Amino acid sequence: MTTGTIRLGGVRQNNLRDISLELRKKSLIVVVGVSGSGKSSLVFDTIAAEAQRQINATFSAYAQNYLPSYGRPDADNIENLSAAIVIDQRRLHGGPRSTVATITDIGDGLRLLYARGATPSIGHANAFSFNDPAGMCLRCHGLGVEKILDVDAFIDTSASLREGPFAHPDYRPGTLTWRRYADSGLFDVDVPLEQYSMREMHLLLEAAAGEVEPTGAHDLPGDYEGVLVRFHRIQLAKDPTTLKGEAKKAYERLVTLGPCTECDGTRLNEAARSAGIEGLTLPQAYAMQVGDLAGQLRGWDLGPLDALLDDVVTQLERLTSLGLGYLSLDRATATLSGGEAQRVKMVRHLGSTLNDMLYVFDEPTVGLHTRDVHRLAQMLQVLRDKGNTVVVVEHDRQVMEIADQVVEIGPGAGVHGGELIFQGSFEDLRRADTPTGSALRSQAARPREPREPTGFVRIENAASHNLKDVTVEIPLGVLTVVTGIAGSGSRASSTGTCRSPPRTPSSSTRHRSTAHAAPPPRPGPGCSMRSAASSPSAPVNPRRCSPRTPTAAAGRVRAPA
Repeated sequence: MTTGTIRLGGVRQNNLRDISLELRKKSLIVVVGVSGSGKSSLVFDTIAAEAQRQINATFSAYAQNYLPSYGRPDADNIENLSAAIVIDQRRLHGGPRSTVATITDIGDGLRLLYARGATPSIGHANAFSFNDPAGMCLRCHGLGVEKILDVDAFIDTSASLREGPFAHPDYRPGTLTWRRYADSGLFDVDVPLEQYSMREMHLLLEAAAGEVEPTGAHDLPGDYEGVLVRFHRIQLAKDPTTLKGEAKKAYERLVTLGPCTECDGTRLNEAARSAGIEGLTLPQAYAMQVGDLAGQLRGWDLGPLDALLDDVVTQLERLTSLGLGYLSLDRATATLSGGEAQRVKMVRHLGSTLNDMLYVFDEPTVGLHTRDVHRLAQMLQVLRDKGNTVVVVEHDRQVMEIADQVVEIGPGAGVHGGELIFQGSFEDLRRADTPTGSALRSQAARPREPREPTGFVRIENAASHNLKDVTVEIPLGVLTVVTGIAGSGSRASSTGTCRSPPRTPSSSTRHRSTAHAAPPPRPGPGCSMRSAASSPSAPVNPRRCSPRTPTAAAGRVRAPA
């Protein structure tokens, strides 16, 4: 029996209608069809799920408790599967220590390069790691951020100790913490803080533990320490997610996150921040855009380290080829969109030496500019040419054109789909009587006369994210398309909010609306802007969320006539 094909028989998963097919291994297979036709049911819920279920079954029962659980797909038989790697559009949530550098392993190569070639030499590669005590900034523990207390909001210097100058429930008059200062005998509790001497203010706010001995008759046991010292030691050390009630509200009002004042957000200690190659330190390399960094490293001549340097440059160029050259290596993975996360994961696997694997992709061209689609297609071919089977769910014509085989599921969506209606080459698909074949043969839409706008929203000097003093007029009452290569700023310019009323075409009044990175202001009169971005707006309970929930359809059904 040949093992060169993946055999599927009697697949009835979800809306699939007892379909059977064979897929040639070590080839590039594109699965197409209208939305809801059953493509994902075949590729993800059947092929990928069964491959991952069988892999998980090889682990001990104890280990399986920590692995994702996959049910057996509804199918008569599934044969000759390879180990599957699913590269989907789920956003990366690697925690506060996960960055583009760590998730792609480019950071490992750079750390090794700097450990061997940087001057001054500071030791092994872990000395350049913000996840290792040898390299991390000890103030922020390698996180690059620290909690900052708004002292002005916390302390009302016009109030006395007796009146309660501290805006936190744990420091109110009568509490144990308040008594440490009011009963210490060091201060006049009836004098406003603004009238304290510099010495008294130092003792009240900044005295280190044990620096001074209380003299009051009712002072509490234990070392005395200043209010700010105590707040930093106790309150800032708490996990804000565990706080409740007034303590939580006070924390949110008084405490913010900001760049670490010791490492300036680079996460590394002084030694790692100072060592460099060709005048470039590792934090500076991390902060550069990937495309610019690749260009700079490509010009280096490091002699015996050139092989290692070439590996790093190759990985950087792969990111650039996939339209991610605008990212920086210090970008937190949690801030990447679904499409960006998918392509970042793809770069990681392109560097793998494994073969005879099954790679599954979910519409990898989402978010890509037309200019970059052919580069992604080339990457898919590279994965295939390494001896792997690549299965792609996709709608883009350029990806279909490079497929060794195209499979179409349809003809319609839901109960009207689930059938295997085509399997063959792209050229055969263009001649096929299927929804995708018909769409490929259809002519471009006839030119039409565009609608006239009913007004304009003028945005001036927009500087959100990477926008550079952009001024633009957005027409109202018409469909407007904002385009640009990935990372150009097209999303930043279109998903903001206006604060000024629209003007009519005949109006000469110019209304100013400046974009900021801060939370957007409320829309101005006559201006209502809503975002339908692809990224999730808020976490939902998957057990209670269905299509009727976000669309509010259930509310209309339940409403009385």
